[in-house]
Amino acid sequence: MNPYIPLVAMVALATVFVFLMIWLSINIGPKRYNRTKYDSFECGVEPTPAPPGGGRFDVKYYITAMLFIIFDIEIVFLYPWAVAFDHLGTFAVVEMIIFIAAAFIAYLYVLRRGGLDWE
Repeated sequence: MNPYIPLVAMVALATVFVFLMIWLSINIGPKRYNRTKYDSFECGVEPTPAPPGGGRFDVKYYITAMLFIIFDIEIVFLYPWAVAFDHLGTFAVVEMIIFIAAAFIAYLYVLRRGGLDWE
């Protein structure tokens, strides 16, 4: 338990700091309530009421989000490989080249199908 005492102390200090800052912002911060402050902000455009049924998003938003997740996961696999690159042999290098090529082919497929076009 002895080696964990500094870690527990740091977590406790961070928790106290967070709650202290929240308390200070509530009690010391300015309290100017107005309607504009609580309106939703849409890049400087006046907010419009939501359409009946909640509205619909274009499928391209979801495709872009999925592409971001796919390439983010690719980076998650690349990082440990790059860290251990000195200890890996030729087999690992060839496997990573195949992995990057497969991800690049998928990217070219999406690019050719127009998945990244914003119309």
